[in-house]
Amino acid sequence: MSKKQEIIDVIVAQGMLPLYFNADETVSIEILKTIYNAGIKAVEYTNRGEAALKNFKAMVALRDAEMPGLKLGIGTIKNLATAEIYVEAGADFMISPGFVKEVAEFCNTIGMLYAPGCMTPTEIIEAENTGVTFIKLFPGNMLGPEFLSGIKDIFPNLLFMPTGGVDTTHENISAWYKAGVCAVGMGSKLISKKLMEQKDYAAIEKLTVETLAIIKAVKG
Repeated sequence: MSKKQEIIDVIVAQGMLPLYFNADETVSIEILKTIYNAGIKAVEYTNRGEAALKNFKAMVALRDAEMPGLKLGIGTIKNLATAEIYVEAGADFMISPGFVKEVAEFCNTIGMLYAPGCMTPTEIIEAENTGVTFIKLFPGNMLGPEFLSGIKDIFPNLLFMPTGGVDTTHENISAWYKAGVCAVGMGSKLISKKLMEQKDYAAIEKLTVETLAIIKAVKG
């Protein structure tokens, strides 16, 4: 099995992809430990601030030492130069807020999973024609499950994961799964700014466990 397929399988089995960024390296690491303990095996760390690369390298080192089976991806990749830096830093997969052709081609060359953010059929077609198989519907709350229901038949060979505004409620997760997603991206609704500021890791762990249980129930 290819590395790319292995990561897709982990995300699909998990049913969600948690994503977060925190400027503080210790907080970033504690959150990673917390969600790993809750049962998470694939995480997206967003490349959003000055400290992102340094923090990501520390997370990779910790994962290699103590977290077998964990796949660490990097998000908010907007150009090829950044993609190359994060491959060097040990990223397992890449995610973008939009479709970046150079990044898609680079990931194809090295056999890495690349999930671009798309919000129109035109963008999805362009991504598919460049060899992308996993689409991040972004922003999810703007598009809604109805959007996916309306276009899914045109793209039988693609996997879809909404990100942005996806809620941790049974109702919201169920609506997305009925529309045909393979997983949901979970950002601030799962790992909120408030909980990070309060360093309330117990609350993050509890919410992660509960959300995984909802997904399991929804998937039947």
